[in-house]
Amino acid sequence: MSATDVRPVPTPLSMSAADAELLATAQELLTRVWQSGRHEVATALRTADGSVHTGVHVEGSCRRSSICAEGVAMGTARGALPAREPLTITSVLSVQIKPAGRFRIIAPCGVCRELISDYCPDATVWVTTVGDDEPVPLRALDLLPEKSPRQW
Repeated sequence: MSATDVRPVPTPLSMSAADAELLATAQELLTRVWQSGRHEVATALRTADGSVHTGVHVEGSCRRSSICAEGVAMGTARGALPAREPLTITSVLSVQIKPAGRFRIIAPCGVCRELISDYCPDATVWVTTVGDDEPVPLRALDLLPEKSPRQW
């Protein structure tokens, strides 16, 4: 399968223009770098200053060495900030190419849910619902009910 033949996710009516930009950016990135078994997820996120940062999933031969796209994007966003400025993310959107030849907005894995909510508990995270296959925005902290907030 070629990533250039993959059907994009239609922009949900409830999605803001800014988050639609994240969707387009993530899909464009994954189209460019997708490689089965190596680079299967792309993330685009927006920081409080309006900047967009991206990341790509990097699979390692030892599962533990793999790095999720969300973590790569967060590290890139943090690296772009001045020394003492906190990382404030407003929106996160990740896509994966499904075997049916279409993009899908996916929820972060458990580790990435922890990471995002540690840094930006109020960030909007786009996920696709299981029941009706509809992309919806959720608050990062709501992805982890009963999470103890971390104090840095």
